[in-house]
Amino acid sequence: MNEVTTKWVYNFGAGHNEGRSEMRNLLGGKGANLAEMATIGLPVPPGFTITTDLCTAFYKNGSRYPDDLDAQVREALTRVEEAVGLKFGDAEKPLLVSVRSGARVSMPGMMDTVLNLGLNDETVIGLVAASGDERFAWDSYRRFIQMFGSVVLGVDHHRFEEIIEQAKIDSGVIEDTELTAHQWQEVVEAYQSLVLNETGKPFPQSPTEQLWSAIGAVFGSWMNTRAITYRRLHDIPSEWGTAVNVQAMVFGNMGTDCATGVCFTRDPSTGENVFYGEFLVNAQGEDVVAGIRTPQPLSRARAKPGEVSMEEALPEAYAELLTVRETLENHYKDMQDIEFTVQSNKLYMLQTRSGKRTAPASLRIAVEMAEAGLITREEAITRINPASLDQLLHPMLDPTAKRTLISRGLPASPGAASGLVVFSADEAEMRSQKGEAVILVRVETSPEDIHGMHAARGILTTRGGMTSHAAVVARGMGRPCVSGAGGVGVDYGAQTLSAGGKTIQAGEVITIDGATGEIFAGYVAMIEPKVSGHFGVMMSWADDVRTLAVRSNAETPLDAETAKRFGAEGIGLCRTEHMFFDPTRIGAVRQMIMASDEEGRRSALEKLLPFQREDFVALFRIMAGLPVTIRLLDPPLHEFLPHGEHELAEVASALGVDMATMHRRAADLSEANPMLGHRGCRLGITYPEIYEMQAQAIFEAAILVAEETGAAPVPEIMIPLVASKRELEITRAQVDRIAKQVFEAKGRRVEYQVGTMIELPRAALLADKIAEVGDFFSFGTNDLTQTTYGLSRDDAGKFLPKYIESGIFEKDPFISLDRDGVGLLVQIAAEKGRQTKPKLKLGICGEHGGDPSSIAFCQSIGLDYVSCSPYRVPVARLAAAQAAIGSRADRTA
Repeated sequence: MNEVTTKWVYNFGAGHNEGRSEMRNLLGGKGANLAEMATIGLPVPPGFTITTDLCTAFYKNGSRYPDDLDAQVREALTRVEEAVGLKFGDAEKPLLVSVRSGARVSMPGMMDTVLNLGLNDETVIGLVAASGDERFAWDSYRRFIQMFGSVVLGVDHHRFEEIIEQAKIDSGVIEDTELTAHQWQEVVEAYQSLVLNETGKPFPQSPTEQLWSAIGAVFGSWMNTRAITYRRLHDIPSEWGTAVNVQAMVFGNMGTDCATGVCFTRDPSTGENVFYGEFLVNAQGEDVVAGIRTPQPLSRARAKPGEVSMEEALPEAYAELLTVRETLENHYKDMQDIEFTVQSNKLYMLQTRSGKRTAPASLRIAVEMAEAGLITREEAITRINPASLDQLLHPMLDPTAKRTLISRGLPASPGAASGLVVFSADEAEMRSQKGEAVILVRVETSPEDIHGMHAARGILTTRGGMTSHAAVVARGMGRPCVSGAGGVGVDYGAQTLSAGGKTIQAGEVITIDGATGEIFAGYVAMIEPKVSGHFGVMMSWADDVRTLAVRSNAETPLDAETAKRFGAEGIGLCRTEHMFFDPTRIGAVRQMIMASDEEGRRSALEKLLPFQREDFVALFRIMAGLPVTIRLLDPPLHEFLPHGEHELAEVASALGVDMATMHRRAADLSEANPMLGHRGCRLGITYPEIYEMQAQAIFEAAILVAEETGAAPVPEIMIPLVASKRELEITRAQVDRIAKQVFEAKGRRVEYQVGTMIELPRAALLADKIAEVGDFFSFGTNDLTQTTYGLSRDDAGKFLPKYIESGIFEKDPFISLDRDGVGLLVQIAAEKGRQTKPKLKLGICGEHGGDPSSIAFCQSIGLDYVSCSPYRVPVARLAAAQAAIGSRADRTA
């Protein structure tokens, strides 16, 4: 590793800015934005960034640094020393630095940070002399030992907290700020003893050794468990790596004219255009987000009785911060998440990044910025994560429902959830995997809880503000969260939650409302959300841009109505077998299956006909004038068999046969591999009467609704599991014959199409032949993925996580379409089909139809529509708009 020509280190601040915001892939988001802020004249303490390329090289070469890195770091450190007039490691005027991670996308709390680096038993005395504040110096030293000891040396941070708590008990004080310089010095000595006992080595005194150890720890944290989990949840590639930012320290803990804070240029929960944030006087950054002390509001208007705002405590710095807010938002043209420190009444900017926000806030901010002319409508569309719209489309608390309020906290992330109380992330994950809804209850969350936060329906913490770890991560995940619920007592040992005079045991139910901060005992009824306002504006903009139509998979009136309400342009997949399981008709279905001859089957099918006709009438009424794609019976017949002796006896009685005959018939229908067995069009060929009944029901329903409403439905009859042209010829002929009979009998006809679901590799490869017979193709990518990979989606979950973790699969192929394999088959089929019929209608109806990445692929190969579950229709509409914008950009690039 001797890359002598590679530049690993980039400077920022003090008039020497080598980076800019566009270099985030190389410098990480934090480093790029620090350089950008310094360039536009904001007060940024000087420092330097070690690039993400170094992180990649570090892991590729056995955790070793390139030979020329040391010289580049020493040169950059000298530049910082000259800028601030201090020297790293100097006993009289020591330069202290922070060492922070900085990935190209924000990963709040996932990686490691060390502050006050450079302190030791000698430089702490120099810091006392230079600052004139003995208490501040020893407080800074204990903070450094605690962070370095935890992050770099691996000592449990709770062990350090126990020492502080004991010191406060011994001194009879409550707040950390009440401890004296001498008491902090005793804490430092206790910390050093703890490190020696835990590691077998004394705390390192060499600032240079400290620096390189901290840099290594930050790079190492890229591969810690919580960071890996976060990347998996947010589709962040591991090869991106993290940068490391080394920056001169400024101190918010030097006295009452000092402070630290976190703020957003707009409200991240609602999107309202108001300055939003918290600060602490005489504190360092981790104090605000860790929930150790209760932060105060920035503005006087938001202060409650007894609170002192930054506007009142530090008016000059607050006024400057307001100017910075406007500057940053106008410059980046997006809501910013800002970290700052005030040292001796002087404001310093430590970070800015695009702020994480809830889905409602994201919509409001994008729409209002576009309406104000700050960004274009298309830019507004691309600002919204389509998957985040799920937050808007699920139930909220019914305002009329009875409820038992037990406490309140801060409304940290909107939405409501009910679930069983659990007190650990591991239990949350375990219970969730069993299908249980849980609420994760913690005194405070830490990055190690990330897997449990993702598994939980909601999160409740007793400490922490609106910018705490729990709040930020929950908003990013779309989980309801109530934080800082000081009236709630949590006893991990007893596994209880106490509030409002009630004691709730682990496993009992609570409900939280992240929009109000309220906490209730037991379940509270929910209602469907109303989709309007900024959501409606954004959806209309998306519809103006997208070229892909969006349909819904639906077979019940409720599904169809929901889909229509969310903007579906028809039904792309009606699974008729779902209708057969209704209690009013399952008996007739079983009689049809168990019948030994065609006459018996037709007798049972006559009973089913009126039910099927009414099913289709209901759908056609809701989707009047819109296409409805109806898949004829697909699953193997054994799925409808009675499972118990009592049910089997009922069918035997209805058919007038004995139980022995029933058992023989059930044995005849059983299959070793039913997914690849007697199903789909194979049923329609061997038992044509089934498809004939369904076709008759479809056409009679279509004519009835056409006469009733004047808006004729457009049935698209889909034959499943076709592997050859001849299969489609035979089954299409059945449908066309029934259509003719019904049209003649009713004296009226309706337009219809007959197509097929492409879900077998052979069908994709022979699509040009199949297109000679079919009017449309709908890609059933659920089964196409199964048959291409040779995987069962019902069973693959046992090993898929390991495959993804090992890098065999980049993503779960049942969630996001595998472009290289399954996607290639879809592309081949689309091209071959349109070679035969240039205007062949092409759609996708697997669950991939609601996945933004898969939708972008559908756009790129020229499909006409995607179809997804009803609640994902808005997601698909927005994703389709983004795909259209991206496709246009690719063509002009």
